[in-house]
Amino acid sequence: MDKVKVLITGGAGFIGANYVEYTLKNSNDEIFVLDKLTYAGNLKNLSAVEDKITFINGDICDAELVQNLFEKHQFKKVVHFAAESHVDNSISGPSEFIQTNIVGTFNLLQSAYKTWMTAPNEFIDGFEEARFLHISTDEVYGTLGKTGLFKETTPYAPNSPYSASKASSDFIVRSYFHTYGMPVVTTNCSNNYGPYQHKEKLIPTIIRKAISGEPIPIYGDGQNVRDWLYVTDHCSGIFLALEKGKLGETYNIGGRNERVNLYIADVICSLMDEMVPQEKSYKEQITFVKDRPGHDFRYAIDASKIENELGWKANENFETGIRKTVTWYLENRDRL
Repeated sequence: MDKVKVLITGGAGFIGANYVEYTLKNSNDEIFVLDKLTYAGNLKNLSAVEDKITFINGDICDAELVQNLFEKHQFKKVVHFAAESHVDNSISGPSEFIQTNIVGTFNLLQSAYKTWMTAPNEFIDGFEEARFLHISTDEVYGTLGKTGLFKETTPYAPNSPYSASKASSDFIVRSYFHTYGMPVVTTNCSNNYGPYQHKEKLIPTIIRKAISGEPIPIYGDGQNVRDWLYVTDHCSGIFLALEKGKLGETYNIGGRNERVNLYIADVICSLMDEMVPQEKSYKEQITFVKDRPGHDFRYAIDASKIENELGWKANENFETGIRKTVTWYLENRDRL
């Protein structure tokens, strides 16, 4: 039986690289990674598997490139991670987010449609089992108060250019299912953490600042709440949704690990006090800074649908996952 060719966009990024490793361990698929290698993508993330994949340095906004890749390789699965994803960057420079997250997603959908189908709901022979999995975020739902959870039925209410661009891409994916019968599935995840995360994100920033002896910056009063999901747990959910998810459906993937930002900093500092002790506790470096514009107060996901329908569950709670994460960064300080 021929190997199935899978295109993973953004596969040199944080979650993408972890997913490449996960799918190599759990399938016999032939993996192609398409990544622009912006600041968020790093070939080092793929060094452990570079001889097992085909890497293509390219931009999903390049429609001709994307179409040529589909024609040449005849991908039967697409797992679409490639995105601009940092909220602060979307505030200072929203244009890139519109191009990559909206136009890039459209290019991929259109090329997949041309490759897999002759007309709406009519598949080319051999592509009947094709799948397009779109990775999105819980930020499309906006913000929560102190109670409640984001469900797949929660109305979209994005509050930043980043989340608005992701919401737009989600709607385009949805439209290709309802208009053309495209075999799409969407997943919306909560905050990920773990190996390979870019140093600009909250958890690597806390570790980096602690090691360097600099102030550890926490927005506002540190009481903003996020639902934390260990990246390998996320990858297992994506893999299940790709293989078993119902076409046209959305699955929310969350860790059921709500923690306030100040607690995150406290736990990381406690772990570092244990692993790389110094005279004073790292907690003394925690510093409160001016809050981010439009900073959503709380995100939390109800993952019941993927748990009940596909049998997924998170293996890590925050306390086990963060110990693994801090250990990895201390062993890979060049990534901070």
